[in-house]
Amino acid sequence: MTAPALPVLDISPLCRDAPESERDRLALAIADACRYSGFFYVVGHGLDPALLARLDALSRRFFAAPAADKQTIAMRHGGRAWRGWFPLGDELTSGQPDLKEGLYFGTELPADHPRVRAGIPLHGANLWPAFVPELQPVVLATMAKLADVAQCLLTGIARSLDLEPDYFRRHYTGEPTQLFRIFHYPATSREGWGVGEHTDYGLLTLLAQDDSGGLQVKTPRGWIDAPPLAGALVCNLGDMLDRLTGGFYRSTPHRVRGSTARDRLSFPFFFDPAWDAEIVPLPRRAADISDDAAERWDRASVHAFRGTYGDYLLAKVARVFPALHAAVSDPT
Repeated sequence: MTAPALPVLDISPLCRDAPESERDRLALAIADACRYSGFFYVVGHGLDPALLARLDALSRRFFAAPAADKQTIAMRHGGRAWRGWFPLGDELTSGQPDLKEGLYFGTELPADHPRVRAGIPLHGANLWPAFVPELQPVVLATMAKLADVAQCLLTGIARSLDLEPDYFRRHYTGEPTQLFRIFHYPATSREGWGVGEHTDYGLLTLLAQDDSGGLQVKTPRGWIDAPPLAGALVCNLGDMLDRLTGGFYRSTPHRVRGSTARDRLSFPFFFDPAWDAEIVPLPRRAADISDDAAERWDRASVHAFRGTYGDYLLAKVARVFPALHAAVSDPT
């Protein structure tokens, strides 16, 4: 196997009682990865490979089921929580249908939770397939572990920015917005993108993927592949980390190439700021902000945004599922 073009970081010192000098060395490596690629592989994360293998097997069972079965948990049944299954072509990127189907999950909230009672979008209960009942505990266990990994990694990112290790937890991720997806990219006979060029919206994305490949990352030297690496997660930075650092750390565009040979599964976990968090640049980065709209894939600068993370996320998700957004936004 050739060496990966993206950095590979062992984050185990952040998740155990390692010497400060070891954590500081890792923080320097994190700074380089965040500054120059915005994408890197993460090892030493502690996620049980048996759990991922189980998740993969159950996901394949779900997607192999008849459409009528999958329709029982279609996203229209999730209401304002925006949870459940969507069919091939229903999700848009830059206005173009993606060549994938998928399952949307989030933090499991009961009906009497204040935000659910208030009707805040993207809050509520998940939809679980009765025909694959084992999926629920596996998804919840995976989300819980990935949240731990993300919190650990953010302590290293905080160090890399000369902040206190718990800075992000105290200011942004005490009650994080957590979104988990299972995407199925069927092999296709036509050319196209499983997902077109885009950036992610929040702080961090942690991605587990099968061995099919297809993920590509935009770099100053052009598009490069980010193939699966055994035992590793892929981490990339989202728009809010770009905004917080005034563009010092960038949210990197990426895409997924459609496959004509075999199906692909991927499992992205989005670990984002609290819904009501005001996203403002870090004090020492505020003076360095420049308008980067002309350079971005969507021609919309994150540095022009004002408001909460919930405001930003809603505006973005409305472009992904415009019909669903219109339905859940209708007060009638």
